[in-house]
Amino acid sequence: MTQVTETTTASSNDIEIEPKKVSGMAMLLLNIILSLAAIGALTIGCILSADETNFALGVTASIVGSVFLCIISPILFMGLKVLKPNEALVLTLFGRYYGTLKGAGFFFVNPFVTAANPASKTSAAGTMMMMAQMAAESKTGAQQTNGYAMTSKKISLKAMTLNNDKQKINDSMGNPIIIGIVVIWRVVNTAKAVFNVDNYPEYLSIQSDSALRNVVRLYPYDVFGDDNEKTLRASSQEVAERLKSEIQSKVVIAGLEIMEAKITHLSYAPEIAAAMLQRQQASAIIDARQMIVEGAVGMVEMALKKLNENGIVQLDEERKAAMVSNLLVVLCGNKDAQPIVNSGSIY
Repeated sequence: MTQVTETTTASSNDIEIEPKKVSGMAMLLLNIILSLAAIGALTIGCILSADETNFALGVTASIVGSVFLCIISPILFMGLKVLKPNEALVLTLFGRYYGTLKGAGFFFVNPFVTAANPASKTSAAGTMMMMAQMAAESKTGAQQTNGYAMTSKKISLKAMTLNNDKQKINDSMGNPIIIGIVVIWRVVNTAKAVFNVDNYPEYLSIQSDSALRNVVRLYPYDVFGDDNEKTLRASSQEVAERLKSEIQSKVVIAGLEIMEAKITHLSYAPEIAAAMLQRQQASAIIDARQMIVEGAVGMVEMALKKLNENGIVQLDEERKAAMVSNLLVVLCGNKDAQPIVNSGSIY
């Protein structure tokens, strides 16, 4: 029976609940008016207590005014919450999920609720560590994963950017490559983000690295001679879509939506970069030579056909072979040909 109850409670935390709320401005004015009334009651009570006939009434008024000013009024002020656009507060009441306060405005909720956000670091030591980390990252050019969520109990519903460090991963052919990605994401279920994982920005960062390794191992960096095979370099859009789906499947438990995932850096690892550059250069030279030879053979064929059709000169097979050889040397050579003038007979 205990196990069934715990399962029901856990599943209920996956659904966002709208808490009971009223206008914060109305409650603020009411609390101020009541506080002024309490001050008046305290003043009158002190005056009445000086008279023996109204001593009991004066003491009662003083006690009521003091209790309201010292206890009730501060508690009512604790229930006032201010939210900006695209912000949310996950509220708990004595350890139980109370609801998620959304929407820009000034609200009053149960003053005994507390905002829950395990990703926030509100202590002085945590703030100093975060500032030191941000300073170090600013020097190296790295971006903060989620600076907003790490410093406030409020949860941002805006689209945010995750830019992890570049990773060295082996592709499907075993070649080590350096790859980096950027992930655009946002929180769509605050209850899941707060209660299902300990730190949702850190969880997203780790799952993004894991998904990147799984996807990269399925594709080669590049292939030579086969234009139909999917590669990391040539099929960036398909790789990005697969990467987005992979990350989304891992972070759905945290109530996050992956809006976009793209490769921002792609290169061979330094230890094989030079060898791969030589391979690319050799492949380019072979392709260029193949095109040159095909063009040269076509030009020689056209020249022989024109000479034969116009009857300009009659060549036997041996002279045709010599002419073909000379034309191919001229057309396929790396340098300009140096002509030799023959003033004698060709025979």
